[in-house]
Amino acid sequence: MIMDSSYPHTFDFTEGMSLVVECQTQEEIDLCWNRLTSNGGEESMCGWLRDRYGVSWQITPTVMKELLPRSPRVMEVMMTMKKLDIRKLQEAAE
Repeated sequence: MIMDSSYPHTFDFTEGMSLVVECQTQEEIDLCWNRLTSNGGEESMCGWLRDRYGVSWQITPTVMKELLPRSPRVMEVMMTMKKLDIRKLQEAAE
């Protein structure tokens, strides 16, 4: 609504305004990621992306809250990823 309003504006979206989507499964992550990066969206690192309107999103698994405290390796592996892979993150936690 903000970007499509009939009123003139001179702003774009920045990372200062972002949305987080927590997903239960890899299939949910894949679905959200693919839909938000299609038609002009762009991938970033660590589960972050920007949709075609310039809105920043982080698509993250709900299990991340459990995995991060288990091992610093989880963070190291996550830092190498664009779209997060639950299986690889779980392996890093073990």
